[in-house]
Amino acid sequence: MRILQLSDPHLLADPAGRCRGRPSLALLRHALARALVLPEAAGKPADLLLITGDLCQDESWGGYVRLRELLDSLPLPVALLAGNHDHPQMLRAVLGRRAVLAPAVLPLGTWSLLLLDSHLPGAVGGRLGWSQLAWLEQRLGEAAGPVCLALHHPPLPIGDPEMDAIGLEDGEELLAVLRRAPAARGLVFGHVHQHWQGTLPGRPEFPLLGCPSTLAPFGPVQPCPRGRAADPGGRLLELGQGGEIRHTLLRWELPAVPSVGAGL
Repeated sequence: MRILQLSDPHLLADPAGRCRGRPSLALLRHALARALVLPEAAGKPADLLLITGDLCQDESWGGYVRLRELLDSLPLPVALLAGNHDHPQMLRAVLGRRAVLAPAVLPLGTWSLLLLDSHLPGAVGGRLGWSQLAWLEQRLGEAAGPVCLALHHPPLPIGDPEMDAIGLEDGEELLAVLRRAPAARGLVFGHVHQHWQGTLPGRPEFPLLGCPSTLAPFGPVQPCPRGRAADPGGRLLELGQGGEIRHTLLRWELPAVPSVGAGL
């Protein structure tokens, strides 16, 4: 099974609107057009599109309608996470029939994709809360096969003081649950607007993967493996039959949009 992960598009009600000086809807459309025709993704069609949060910068009905219109043109099933720049109730009202929304468990062949909701109203950082952590531990204990997890906020510090101050408040509790769960095999997240790769403390075979933004980069804390840290990007995740997660960092050029680099 293959998952195309994109993150942090920061859409706006205005279809021509700009966030960080860039046209967010045009850049998400460009990402969807480019991501799976890159040489490193050729011949590997995705089974699912996963967008890991900060979907709508202005948390507007119109912004979510723009996203729904874009997703309706795709043949892929879609999973969505709310980020700090989201309105979960509005997201569900507009896209609840088109996409699987966190928190949820999505079967993918012998695998499951477990979507976590780290949105914390009124805050830039995130939190899962004790009830969702208990739900997660129960789902992992019941899993019949390997599980990949996704959430918006990074569950541990990535090495950037500014980003680390607005991460997941109960990240240590989440990591403790994952260390106890042999079914859990990897976790992907957004929020950081950059490539980041680490492992679960105590389980070096367990990847923790941060995703670039389709809009604009932060950082980088780690060197980009493709030497293209300023470009938009995403990840292609391959869930192997042996319970392993293979991952490929994707990068693509910015489209020729006037003043695309302004305001960064």
